[in-house]
This record gives sequence, structure tokens and C-alpha cells, in this order.
Amino acid sequence: MIFEVLSLFPDAFSGFLNSSIIARAREKKLLAVNLTDYRQFSLNKHHKVDDYPYGGFAGMVIQAQPIYSALIELLEKGNAPVVYFTPQGRPLTQKILESYSSYKRIILLCGHYKEIDQRVRDLCVSDEISLGDYVLTGGEIPALAFIDGVSRLLPGVLSDRESANSDSFSNEGLGFPCYTRPEIFMGLGIPEVLLSGNHKEIKKWALEQGKRLTVTRRPDLKK
Repeated sequence: MIFEVLSLFPDAFSGFLNSSIIARAREKKLLAVNLTDYRQFSLNKHHKVDDYPYGGFAGMVIQAQPIYSALIELLEKGNAPVVYFTPQGRPLTQKILESYSSYKRIILLCGHYKEIDQRVRDLCVSDEISLGDYVLTGGEIPALAFIDGVSRLLPGVLSDRESANSDSFSNEGLGFPCYTRPEIFMGLGIPEVLLSGNHKEIKKWALEQGKRLTVTRRPDLKK
């Protein structure tokens, strides 16, 4: 899997890409993340990429030309979906992450300031995604979340793939409470069923707990 990331602030990705599971996956060549600062494609002598919006609205808008030029260069190397992160996009879900895990190459576009020129979206963007009903200063954090969510679904990235299959949203609901050693902590114990060794009952408990949490915390997930 190759992630092509277009951003004004590629340094924002350095800590994430060099830590934990993602770092190990990159070392094993299971995934690659190529960072491109689209400011370098600006035809302005000062590499300026933003301007005032038509209509007299407040804020600054990223011009079409730098992003368009950067995208065309990437697309000439091979066709790939172009994902733009915006509050106007469809909410990111586990199913969306799963649908993208089968691609070999994905282009991720990170906006900044108020917006990017709509014409880039009309000409080049194939999907628009939002992290939720709130606004961030740019698309870097959503891109990080997307890369992380897709990467853990790739073969070999997680040492225990079965663990991902029991996570929240993998089965259209929330996951179950988890416990580890010690058996007693601050006077609190562990549900007896988890110590029973009865795998049938343990699986039943986990399903019931997941359903309970889904109903009480995320009833919107129940059809």
C-alpha cells in the first residue's frame, strides 16, 4: 500500500510515521507514505498558495493551481483515488476504511485555512471524508487517522489480525470491556467468566457486553 500525501505541513507526519506499528510496517515494506508539500508547485515567486475568496467572505482559500499541478504529477504516475478531508465530506467509518484497504495506492489531500478552491474538488477529487461534526485547522489529523485505520487492516501489519476482528465497529457495534493482570486492582476484580476457561461462555459474555455498550452509548448504531 502506498499513501501519497499532499500537505502544506508534511513535518506534521514525522512523529506518527516513525512510531509504533506504523513505523514497523514501513520498515517491513508493508506500506509506504510519500509526503509532498504542494507549496513547491506554486507558480508564485514567493510560493504563496492562498488568496482571498471571491464574494467577500472571511478567511483565506488555497488556490487551485498548486494543488492541481501536484495532483496531475501524481496521477501521471498511475491512477489512484483522491481523498480530500473536509467537514463537508461523508463521516469516516470502519466500512470506509475497509473499502480502501484493498487499494494499492491512495492519494490523500490535506486542505488548510478556510477551504481549497472548489474547482480542484470538481476536477480531481474522487471522495471527500470528514472525521466528524467539528472543524480542524487542516487535513493533516484526518489524514493521519485514515492512514492508521487503513494500515492496521493490511496483511502483516498487526501481529494478531484476529484482535482487529473483535474491535469496536468491526461487527457494527462497540467492543467489549478488556482486563489483564493483576487479577485484583484497587479492590476491583475481573468478571468470573473470564477466569473460567469456558470459551463458549466467554464468547457469549463478550457479545452481550458489546451489545449492552452499543445500546447504552451508541444506540444510533443499532438498525
